[in-house]
Amino acid sequence: MTLKRKILIGYGVAFALMGLVVAWAVTNLVSLGKATDAILSENYRSILAAENMVDALERQDSGTLLMFLGDVDKGISLFRENEAVFLEWLARAKDNITIHGETELVQSIESGYALYRKAFSGLTDFRDTTGPAGHSSRYRESVYPVFLRVREACIRLRHLNEETMYSASVKAGRVARRAIWSTVLVAASALLVALIFSWFLAERIVRPIRRFMEASRKISTGDYTVQVPVETGDELGRLAGEFNRMATQLGRYHEMNIEQIISEKNKGEAILSSIEDGLLVFDTDLKLTGINPAARRMLDLGLAEVSTLRCADILPDPQVCGLIREAVDPGFHTAIPDEKRIITLAGGDESRHYLFSATAIRGRDRELSGIVLLLKDVTRLKEVERLKSEFVMAASHELRTPLTSLGMSVDLLLEHAAGGLPEKDRGLLEAAHEEVHRMKALVNDLLDLSRIEAGRIELEFESVPVATLFDHAREVFKGQMDMKEVTFSSEMAGDIPTVRADANKITWVLTNLLSNALRYVGKGGRIRLMACRIGAHVHLSVKDDGPGIPPEYQSKIFQKFVQVKGREPGGTGLGLAICKEIVRAHGGSIWVESNVGRGSTFTFTIPVAR
Repeated sequence: MTLKRKILIGYGVAFALMGLVVAWAVTNLVSLGKATDAILSENYRSILAAENMVDALERQDSGTLLMFLGDVDKGISLFRENEAVFLEWLARAKDNITIHGETELVQSIESGYALYRKAFSGLTDFRDTTGPAGHSSRYRESVYPVFLRVREACIRLRHLNEETMYSASVKAGRVARRAIWSTVLVAASALLVALIFSWFLAERIVRPIRRFMEASRKISTGDYTVQVPVETGDELGRLAGEFNRMATQLGRYHEMNIEQIISEKNKGEAILSSIEDGLLVFDTDLKLTGINPAARRMLDLGLAEVSTLRCADILPDPQVCGLIREAVDPGFHTAIPDEKRIITLAGGDESRHYLFSATAIRGRDRELSGIVLLLKDVTRLKEVERLKSEFVMAASHELRTPLTSLGMSVDLLLEHAAGGLPEKDRGLLEAAHEEVHRMKALVNDLLDLSRIEAGRIELEFESVPVATLFDHAREVFKGQMDMKEVTFSSEMAGDIPTVRADANKITWVLTNLLSNALRYVGKGGRIRLMACRIGAHVHLSVKDDGPGIPPEYQSKIFQKFVQVKGREPGGTGLGLAICKEIVRAHGGSIWVESNVGRGSTFTFTIPVAR
């Protein structure tokens, strides 16, 4: 028998028992309904007829009394009206005779009422021949006794049906109690049988599964000799046979591959040990699972146990762990700048600087299974960069004085002696004038950039309206835009709050970006200043419809001395680098979005004033 058939049989037995309980309950409900219907149909109509006959009879008696009071016509009319009512209900009582003794009562009522009508007729026949005293005597002797007998018979008919109804109600109660207890007994018996059968069937099905679980645990511990006994011919029995064959094959593969696996593991550990850069392996919860000797030396872990350490326990800056997770997140596409990927660790008398990079370890379904963190010692490079910055600052400072003197001399020559020089000599003097001023601008930019990188720039933060920054930048280039016939516009998305910034420095950033846009946009082109709030920052953008920036330059355009090849040189290559450092000093970031032939959009962020 297959496993499917066993389960179907189990459900079939349960449904059959459920149907039995339902059928028994329905049978009892039908029986109870019949008993209740008998109460209503057999007795209630007779009780209602008796009540209405008593009521009609008493009204007829009232009509008789009206006659004695002198209102003969009204009395007779009342008697005749209720006579029809009485006869109607009497007919209904005769049609609804259902119990023993009811026939005799109805006949007595009918015969008595006939006498009552006869007595009333006799009373009306002598209404003119006798006086009021005679009428009263005749009423007491012949009419009133008959009235009482008929009324008493109607009341007995009502009492007889009420007693019968009460007996039927008691019987219905017994039927209901018997139905309740019999239904409970049948349901309890069915439930007990279903539980016993279910337990037996579940045990038959689960017992082989328990053996599979036990065998799986043994295989996970390395015991590949385990075998599951095959006791049935159903699907579980066939599964047991396949499981045994699988365990046998796994044992063979284990014997074949264990030496190769150990060899590859030793080879991998040797490679990791020989790498001078630090390597750390984390799981998806950033818990350390592996580390090479170089990383142990860098983090001063020695031979300590690392299986319980997490990223936050090893790296001093808690933001670094968040950056590591962002670097391997498929939904995070923004590149992390190099300056944010530097970790500084205190070691002895000096601090060491390490550049980290994170690589995701993904499984077959591209799901994240781990993270590899590479730490590269860049302390020497940082020192060289510091020395270079100091040298640039010192050299720029020393060059400023002779360049100033040289510029003044060239300016004096152009002012006083240029008129007496030949055309060729005057051209050389003007070229020297332009180059001297270009050198002075380069030296000033180098000094500004060196101060910003060294953290020596002083920023005067205040709450500044964005509209004020846009107005200042537009006023600087208003004349040049008119000459070049460039359309200029400013757009603000919604109610832009004030920003926390040094107005002069941010205006310098805007003017530098506008200057670049004005330099490359064609005649009749368009430049737009845009602002919008996103979260706790305001995004300021300068958009033009110029030639755009090739993709290979977009990631390097903010580095020092980088200029797009093939473009007309007009600057020192330091403007965007200075912009980047000023924006960073404000706690923001700057980037470019550009398509060749479709223009460029430079965007930077400034925090909202609080």
